[in-house]
Amino acid sequence: MNRITSLFGIQYPIIQGGMVWCSGWRLASAVSNAGGLGLLGAGSMHPETLREHIRKCRAATDRPFGVNIPLMYPQIEEIMAIVAEEGVKIVFTSAGNPKAWTGWLHERGIIVAHVVSSSRFAMKCEEAGVDAVVAEGFEAGGHNGREETTTFCLIPAVRSATTLPLIAAGGIGTGEGIFAAMVLGAEGVQIGTRFALTDESSASPVFKEYCLGLGEGDTKLLLKKLAPTRLVRNNFRDAVERAEDGGASAEELRTLLGRGRAKKGIFEGDLEEGELEIGQVSAIVSRQQSVAEVMNELVEAMQRAAEKKYW
Repeated sequence: MNRITSLFGIQYPIIQGGMVWCSGWRLASAVSNAGGLGLLGAGSMHPETLREHIRKCRAATDRPFGVNIPLMYPQIEEIMAIVAEEGVKIVFTSAGNPKAWTGWLHERGIIVAHVVSSSRFAMKCEEAGVDAVVAEGFEAGGHNGREETTTFCLIPAVRSATTLPLIAAGGIGTGEGIFAAMVLGAEGVQIGTRFALTDESSASPVFKEYCLGLGEGDTKLLLKKLAPTRLVRNNFRDAVERAEDGGASAEELRTLLGRGRAKKGIFEGDLEEGELEIGQVSAIVSRQQSVAEVMNELVEAMQRAAEKKYW
């Protein structure tokens, strides 16, 4: 047991990222049933869809699970009300000021973790009273911090800046990676890419197959004038690169992005015109597995790494 497993009431300090178009009730409940903490990704759900997934997740597991909520969500008040009404006990917030909702959630008995990309924002989390902080490095898929600090640099910096329970994220997809994060000062890890490519993920099978064939350098952080996003190479990404190289404004990039681009790519499997988001660690993931298989591999490899003599 450590502060992360105690805080969330879980067996292993492994949290599944609440990823858009991947993290439905099947994935979240499977991770929780395997001893980790599953998260529903509210960022790609209409409010009533989230309510449905919360209820299905609760029916599928008797273990703790939570909801990841981007604070820039346009219907944030409605989402928060549903989380409280449905008795969710754990919320991970991101993409916004943790002071905005932490007090409100605490008043309703909800544990709050917040995602940051710098030690400066980690200190703001402590001031806001959050219960744990997720420090996410540059390697992560999807939306990313502007600092472009790698996980290996970020974790020790955040550890020295705050006393909060610390969860490492970004580029972690193996048991050895978990062990390395712990050595650097983390008490738990949040894993996205590895779980996005499992059987239980709600992502398109076409998207999963494509990402399982990626190599080093096949993802790139773009859209920095809007919200930095790690994208896989395809027609849409090529168009973004051309626009950015040509000095496109934020408004021009917003027009190019349009609406529903991530859904088109990740959920519907449009490999050319969709927004394909995945982390750098996809380069070392080559086969689709069940969540149970992934969790077993992670735990066993972490234990082997901890027992190994390095000199």
